[in-house]
Amino acid sequence: MTYTSETVVALSNCAVTMGSGDLEVFATPAMVALMENAAMNAVAPALPQGSTTVGAEMNTTHIKPSAIGAKVRAVATLTAVEGRKLTFDVEACDEVGAIGKGTHVRFVVDKERFMAKLG
Repeated sequence: MTYTSETVVALSNCAVTMGSGDLEVFATPAMVALMENAAMNAVAPALPQGSTTVGAEMNTTHIKPSAIGAKVRAVATLTAVEGRKLTFDVEACDEVGAIGKGTHVRFVVDKERFMAKLG
């Protein structure tokens, strides 16, 4: 299972705005969120009714900056299933080439039971 999520770099997802740096370049937290979104969407159609996935671990590198206006895409590919634990290879690139890669772990949870833990 695989999925691709896309965005355009804007001031709203730059390091200076997100507080992760002081430059107008695509923020690492924005790249991680895009990777997580791709992983979530890769498996969403196969989940039981009332279930979702939650992120638990991200191991990634951000190897190259992307300027405002750049189109960025993140691809997540499911590589392992161990019960409720799902492991993905994730990578991000812009029009020039790779900007980040890593692995991401998510767990399948029942939405109602998960949210009940907040109270």
